[in-house]
Amino acid sequence: MKLLPILLCTLTTIAFAADPQPSQRIVSLGDSITKGVRPGVTDKETFSYYLQQELNSPTSPVEVHNVGIGGERTDQALKRLDKDVLALKPHIVLIMYGHNDSYVDAGAKHPRISPAEYADNLRQLVECLRKADAQPILMTPPAYSTGNKNGIGDDPDVLLEQYARTVRDVAKELKVPLVDHYALWRKRRDDGEEIRNLTTDGYHPNPTGHKLLSETILPTLRKTLSP
Repeated sequence: MKLLPILLCTLTTIAFAADPQPSQRIVSLGDSITKGVRPGVTDKETFSYYLQQELNSPTSPVEVHNVGIGGERTDQALKRLDKDVLALKPHIVLIMYGHNDSYVDAGAKHPRISPAEYADNLRQLVECLRKADAQPILMTPPAYSTGNKNGIGDDPDVLLEQYARTVRDVAKELKVPLVDHYALWRKRRDDGEEIRNLTTDGYHPNPTGHKLLSETILPTLRKTLSP
């Protein structure tokens, strides 16, 4: 009978050792660039999926949840933050908006969301996430390829560049990690690379483009995940 407590203790120790480690939950919040899935891109060819494949392991489990919605702006993201993001109890949230916020529709004189409102929306997203003990990471959107036109016939990348600067400014102001996709894509474009080859239509990334996005995100994400 005296052996029983020792045996139970041994079994308990083994049981605790076998318990799986809790997963680190990452949420990708954004528009159609983040959603990724479209003709020519499957759900297993998005940057969120590539991140999951790269980061997840039996000893350090990582879940990446893609909650991107096509056509979304930062003001709309705020309205669904509780339901679609905070409900997942994320540890890290990747935030990438800009194409829809900065777009000028046919017949309009101004972007859908002004730069000032865009900046304020980003600040609110960061504040809400921090209050929920989630680490926000701000990301600039990838640049447009050449030849794109907005609703009034202008190059949409002119305004998008301004919005990318706004992301950088907010990240610096709030001391938030930054992933600068725009700078990389714009440099490649300015260096003569046809970045349309990274997209399905001039701005939505194709599988190669999504792979580049994931590779650009990984260093910052690994640093943030490190204890």
